[in-house]
Amino acid sequence: MRLGNKTALITGGGSGIGAGCAIALAREGCQVAIAGRQADKLAEVARRFDGSPAIKAHPVDVADRESVSALFRWAEKELGRIDILVNCAGVNTVKRSIHELVPEEWDRIMAINATGAYNCIREVLPQMKQRRDGLIVNINSTSGVRAGVLGGVAYSASKFAMAALGITVAQEVRELGIRITNIYPGEVDTPILDKRPVPVSAEHRAKILQPEDVGAVLVTIASLPPRANVSEILIKPTIQAFS
Repeated sequence: MRLGNKTALITGGGSGIGAGCAIALAREGCQVAIAGRQADKLAEVARRFDGSPAIKAHPVDVADRESVSALFRWAEKELGRIDILVNCAGVNTVKRSIHELVPEEWDRIMAINATGAYNCIREVLPQMKQRRDGLIVNINSTSGVRAGVLGGVAYSASKFAMAALGITVAQEVRELGIRITNIYPGEVDTPILDKRPVPVSAEHRAKILQPEDVGAVLVTIASLPPRANVSEILIKPTIQAFS
């Protein structure tokens, strides 16, 4: 129980990496709250963890600032404080090339992946600054390190923006005891793969990262003493090239 005295709020917690991170933290004793747009999926993740304390859930649209503010008001009442914020809400689209991508999809992806992370960081910083303590983890992507056609135009741009957000804010708050980490996962077996232009086989899914792999990395980072910060970390499947 390495995190028995910690609390965490995770956006995008209803599936994929967000769900994997929530369960990984909860198994280490962390009091966890998850948020996302689909209440039924949040409830299912909460049911999957049968330990104590139970995972709490609340709906949110991270692209909507009023919705984000309501989430953080709820989270502060339920958790008392937020020690760890994990920005994991993210989307992509099937039509990813500049020739097919419509402006509405560009706006949606940027609003959720990049602006959504900004909205959540903006809400949590005041309480972390007051305590002079806190950890913010942005679940990014290798598409936020090297752009390419696999992730697509909008997704890659949004993840580069998310990376710059985390790096810049980290420079601003490092003297306030606040740590920020950008995690860049490679291919992970999550529902976002369903948005690939070419279907992903079950055999390939079995060979790539699983959500709990990213969760394990998060637990390690969250378990470090306040003096130690992992600013950036890349994790990819053994079979995945990175070039």
